[in-house]
Parts: sequence; structure tokens; C-alpha cells
Amino acid sequence: MTKRHLITCSVMVVLVIISTLNIYSVKGSKTDADPVAKPLVTAVDYTSVPLFTSAKLVPTKAAATADYSFANEALPVNDAGVNRRLQRSLQKHNYRNVHSNILQTKAFQWFPIIEPILRAYGIPEDFKYIPLVEAGLDGGFSSKGARGIWQFMPGTARTYGLKVGHGIDERLNVHKSTIAACKYIKELYVQFNSWTLAAAAYNNGEIKLQHAINKQNEDNYFLMHLNSETGAYVYNLIAMKQIINTPEKYGYKAYLKPSELFAFN
Repeated sequence: MTKRHLITCSVMVVLVIISTLNIYSVKGSKTDADPVAKPLVTAVDYTSVPLFTSAKLVPTKAAATADYSFANEALPVNDAGVNRRLQRSLQKHNYRNVHSNILQTKAFQWFPIIEPILRAYGIPEDFKYIPLVEAGLDGGFSSKGARGIWQFMPGTARTYGLKVGHGIDERLNVHKSTIAACKYIKELYVQFNSWTLAAAAYNNGEIKLQHAINKQNEDNYFLMHLNSETGAYVYNLIAMKQIINTPEKYGYKAYLKPSELFAFN
């Protein structure tokens, strides 16, 4: 009887031990299989973490310059100086500084005449912004003697077929002066093999620009060191392009939409 009782107790102890082991085994399986049971990791707000820490990489603000170009020649977005000059030009031409919708008005008057001529001569459409930069605010008259929307000096105007003198000044004729400008721009492109450099040469003259290229051994406009006017010239053209196409972004409230500006072509 005593032996039978001892055997029964032993069996019960073994069963209790096995049951306990099974319980822990099941709990262990739940922890491994169910990720909810794992400790939670605090989420990181990656929007507050700088994407780049090296000065050689693209600054966050400069990344916006990827949207800007002139005649399909893009700005080097990894250059902080390029971004700074672009932002300066955009600020210079915003409504707060200009206080006028004259740029939109001039575009409305000139673009329907300029665009078809540019296309006929194979000149990129972005060159239509030159008149807005050259003569958009001062009416086409400069103290240096340049006249018209393309700001031709008398000698250059005559070289490209415009009559100047004896009471005649074809620099003031939008159609004829645009044809002369296209001839000049095309020659500049042949010389420099770059529309951006052609625009810079239009402002500064091909002799001075070629001298700067030779001296600096650099033919990328955006990386060259030029006088303040020419160094800002293409940036001003790009800024004008942005302001005409997205005027509301730069503070202009009463304006013509781009589709209305170009509806007369």
C-alpha cells in the first residue's frame, strides 16, 4: 500500500514538472512569433534629420535649383554659390521689390512677336526673357546709348542690319530688332557652343567673355568669375522665366496666366 502511494505521488510530481515546462515553452514560442510582445522602439522623425552632412553634397536649399535651367542647360545644384546667386535674382525681381506688374505687361506685348522669330532662327525660347531683363523696367533707353527692347548699341545694330541715324532708329522696332538679335545670338552660339555663354556674351561682348574663358581656363558660365552685371545676367533671365510662369509664387496678385500670355502665337 505504501509503495503504491509513493508511485502515485511520483507520477503526480512528474506530471506537474512536465506541465510547468510546457507552459514556459508556450510562452517562449509566443514571444518569438509575435512581434507585439517585443519592446517598442521610439519612432524617429527623419524630417528633422539633415539628409546630408558633408559640405560636398547638395545643400537642402540648393536642391530646389534642379527645377531651374536656361535653354535646357541646368544649373549645377551642388554649388552653394550658384544657389545663393539664383535666390538673390529671384528676390530682386519679386513683387515686393519691383512694385509693378510691368514685366507681365511687357511680356504680353512682346512675346507674341518674339517667339515665332526665335523659332524661325532656331534660338531657344528662353531668350525671349532677355528684353524683360534688358528693357522691361526702363522702357528700352539706357544712359550708355543702347536702345530698344534688345538694347543694341548703334554700331552693333548696324552690323546686324538695323538702320540707325538720320531720324531713323530701327532698334525701336520690335520685329526688326528681334531678327537682328537672333542673328547676333546665333553667331555667339557658334563661337561658344553654349546657349548660356551666348547669353553672357550678349551682355558683356564676345571679346571680353572669350578673354575671361582663356584666363580662367573655364567655360562653364556658372563656375566662372565675371563682373557683377554679367555674373548675374543668366540668373536674372532664369528668375524672369520663373516669375512670368509662376507669378503668384513671387507675390504678384493681378497677373496674366502663361496660357493667356502665349495665346496669340
